[in-house]
Amino acid sequence: MDLDSRSMTSEPASPMNGAGEEKTEAASELSSPAFHSRDSGFFERGIKTMLSIRKSKQSLNKEKGKEGTGTWKGKRLSLRLSKSYDEKKNTVCNGVEDIGEKIEAESIQGKPLSVMEINELIQKGQLLEAFANIKYLEDETITERDAEKYKDNPQELVRKSKDVDLLYNSITNMIQSIVVGTLEHPTVENATLTSLVTLIAREEAAHPNTGNAAGPGSDLLGTPRKWREEWKEAINESARKRVLRVPMASKEEESSWLDLHLGFLQKCLSEDLLKIKLSVKKCYPEEYQVCDVYVEAFHKAIASHLQDLSRRPLEFNELYTLLDWVANVYRSELFLGHPDLKPEVKTENLSLLLAPADWDKLKTDYIASAKGKIKSYFGNILRLEVTEKWEKEVHPEVKENLYHSSLSFDIQTIIGEHMKISGVISRSLEMKMLELCLAELQEFIPRFGEEFMAWSTAQDSPIFAPCFAAYINSFHDLASGLETMFKVNTEELQKILEALTRNFTNIFFNKLRTKVQELLRDVHKYVVKEYIMQVIKPRRKMNRETRQQVSEKMNQEARILNNMLIDQGSDSDWLLPAIHHIADIIGEKKKDKIKEYVKELCQHYPDIRKEHVLAVLALRGLGHTRRAAILRQGYHALESPDGGECSTLFAEIDAPLIISCF
Repeated sequence: MDLDSRSMTSEPASPMNGAGEEKTEAASELSSPAFHSRDSGFFERGIKTMLSIRKSKQSLNKEKGKEGTGTWKGKRLSLRLSKSYDEKKNTVCNGVEDIGEKIEAESIQGKPLSVMEINELIQKGQLLEAFANIKYLEDETITERDAEKYKDNPQELVRKSKDVDLLYNSITNMIQSIVVGTLEHPTVENATLTSLVTLIAREEAAHPNTGNAAGPGSDLLGTPRKWREEWKEAINESARKRVLRVPMASKEEESSWLDLHLGFLQKCLSEDLLKIKLSVKKCYPEEYQVCDVYVEAFHKAIASHLQDLSRRPLEFNELYTLLDWVANVYRSELFLGHPDLKPEVKTENLSLLLAPADWDKLKTDYIASAKGKIKSYFGNILRLEVTEKWEKEVHPEVKENLYHSSLSFDIQTIIGEHMKISGVISRSLEMKMLELCLAELQEFIPRFGEEFMAWSTAQDSPIFAPCFAAYINSFHDLASGLETMFKVNTEELQKILEALTRNFTNIFFNKLRTKVQELLRDVHKYVVKEYIMQVIKPRRKMNRETRQQVSEKMNQEARILNNMLIDQGSDSDWLLPAIHHIADIIGEKKKDKIKEYVKELCQHYPDIRKEHVLAVLALRGLGHTRRAAILRQGYHALESPDGGECSTLFAEIDAPLIISCF
C-alpha cells in the first residue's frame, strides 16, 4: 500500500493500542474471507465498538477549543442504537438497518488512530472500525481545509487527502476480496457478508451521491466511494474466474473435450447458483437483488468464454455441440432453468449469449464444415458400390419385378438426419443444411455416373445391365422422395437425372450393339462356312457352261450375303473373298490361271487344308494329274495357322473325302 511515510510517523500511537481492551472489541467487527468465523455476538460487539461516522464542523470546533495543550481528552467512542434494534437483530441477514434511523453521531472523545493503525485494522479485516476512523480523519481534514488551516501549507492538505484516499482504496480491495471469496469456501460466512452490507450502507450515508466525480488532490475528500458498484464489479470478477477455472481437456487428450467441458460448466455453475439462492441471498437486503446480479455476472462471463471457444478451429461435431448448448441447453432445465433454481434465477431478461455476428459466424462455420461431411458421406456410398457390388459383381435386388438399389434410401437418410439435428438449433439452419445437401447431391450424381461408366467401359460385366436399370430406378425414386418428404423443387435435379439416364442408355445400347455385332460375326461366319461346305461336296462333273453359270451365281449370292450381314452390323468383311475365290476357280477357263486363284485363296485363308483345295479343284472338273500339279505349285498353307479367330474359317469346315493325288 502506497502510504505517505510522513503520515505514518506524524501521529502518535493511540491509547487504544496500548490498553488492548478496546482493540479486542474492535477486532470482532468484520473479518476477511481468510479469517475464522465469529460467534453469534459478532455483529453486536462490532456495532457497539463502532466509531461515529458523522462529525459536524461545529462539534469538532468545540472539541478543539477544549484541547488546551493540543492533546485530546480520553473518552470512549460510542454509538447510540435505536430502541427497535434488539427487536430486529435476528433479521440482519435479510436487510441492513437504515443508517439514518439507527445511528446518532456523537463527538469523538479521544485521539483517533494513525494512518498506520487504520491500515492494520483493514488488513485484519476489521473494516467497520477502520471505516469509522477514516471517516473521522476525512471530516477533520475537510473542516481544517474549510477553516483555511492549510492556506500556507497546501502540500500538507494534499498529503492528508491522499492518505484518506489510499485507506478507502484499501477497504475497496478488501471488499473485492470478500466478494470474490464468497463462492470459494464450502460454507458462506453470513456475518461477514451482512457486515459488508452494513459497511456499504454506512459509506453511502456518509457520502451522499451528489453526482460529482472524485477529482485530484483535496477534491477527493467527501466524494462517494461507490462501494456498491465495486461490489458488483467484484461479483463479475468472481464469475469470470470461476468460469475460466472449469476443467477443460485438450483435443489431443480427449476427442470429446468440448462436450465434457460444457458438462463441467453446467455442473459447477449450477452448484454456485444454488449456493447463492440458498445461502448468499439471505445475507443481503432485497434491494441488492443478489441473484439477479450474480446471474448477470455469470451470463457475461459465460458469453465471453463461449466467444473465445467459438473462435477456435472447431470441427463439425464441436461446432454442433456449441450451437446446441447455446440454443437448447443454456436456458433449459438442464442449466439456468432448473426447477431447483426457481424463482430466484430468471432467464427472461438476459441478453443474447452470443452476439448476432458471432452466432451467425458459428452457424456459417457449421455449414462450411458440414459441406465436407456430406461430401464424405456421399463418397462413402460410391466407394461401397464400387468395392462391394461392382468389383464383386453382385447382382442388384429385385423388388416388385424391378431392379432395386439402396442409393435412394441411403441418400435420403443422410439428408434427413442432418436436417433433423440442424432443425434442433433453428429452422433457418435446417433450411441451409437442406440447400447444402441438395448442392452436394447435384455434384455427386454426375460423379457417380462417371465412375459407373468408367467401370463399365473397362470391363464387360454381366451385372452392367441390371445395375444400370437399378440405378436409374433409384435416382428417380430419390427425386420423388425429395419432393414428397422434404418439399424440394427438383427441377434442377431432374435435368441432371435426365442427362444421367441418357448417358447410361447410350452405354447400354453401345454394349448391346457390341453384343449384337459379336453375334452377327458368328452368324456371318456360320453362313459362309455352311455355304462353302455345301459347295465343295462331291457332285457330278459339270460342263463349261454350267461351271460359268455356277460361278456367276456364287459371286452374286456371296455379295448378297455379305452386304446383308455387314449392313446389320457385322464387321467380318474378311469373309467376303472366300466364296469369290472358289467361284473364280470354278468358272475359270484357263487352267494356268486356276493356279493363281489357288494361291490367293491360300494366302487369304492360311488355315485351309489341301483337302479343301482338292475338293474345289475336283469341283472345277480337273483330273488327278492337273490337280496334283496345281496343288504342288499353288498350295503353301501353314501347318499351324496363327492368324487368330477371325481367320479360322476352313479349319471348321469338314473337307469331303477326295482321293489324294499323292
